[in-house]
Parts: sequence; structure tokens; C-alpha cells
Amino acid sequence: MAKIYKAPSEIKLPEFNWRDLKASREAERKYEQDLKDWLVKRCTKTNKPTTEVGEIIGFPVADGYARYMVACMKPLELIHIALDDAWTFEYVDKLNANDVKQKIESAKAMARLFSNPNV
Repeated sequence: MAKIYKAPSEIKLPEFNWRDLKASREAERKYEQDLKDWLVKRCTKTNKPTTEVGEIIGFPVADGYARYMVACMKPLELIHIALDDAWTFEYVDKLNANDVKQKIESAKAMARLFSNPNV
């Protein structure tokens, strides 16, 4: 079963700017990258790095997504990404490592499918 955590306080959550959507999206990407870097560094110190650390999984909720970043696979730890409406997924704590791996692979497959310029 997964343990769910808030992001570390030293990584500041960006404020959404309705007047500059491009800048807001860039700030969100930077936040995600900063969080990933922090998690990879943390895992390297504990000798528990895996390829899944820093990957983002999402679940459709209402008009958006509940998103989580993988912090550790064994034991399974996820960081809630409180961007946009900061939705949460009610069964996230029931996930296991295999569920997370499948979700990551599924998201990567969809990204490959929709990034193909020949389709």
C-alpha cells in the first residue's frame, strides 16, 4: 500500500497567473522538475534510486486530474502534486508498486501514440 506525502516545503508551489498562461505552465514544469531533482537526490543518498522515481501518474477526477510523483518504489511512496485544483484520488493509498509501474507505462505509451507526427 502506498504512503502519500505533501511536497517538501523548500520547493515552492508556483502561483497560477491567469494573465500569463504560458508563464504559469513553465512555472509548473519547473516545479515538477525541481521536485523530481529533489527526490532523485534523496533516493541517491539512501541508495534506493529506481527509474520510476520522479515519474508522474495521474487519475481523472471531476474536471481535472489528481497527480502524484513517485518518491520511492520500495516501500511505495508518492508525493501529491497540488497544482491546478489539487485534486486527490480517493484510492491512491490502495495502489501497489505494480499498479504504479503499469500506470507509468500506460502514460508513456499514450504519449508516444499522440506524439507521432505521421498519424
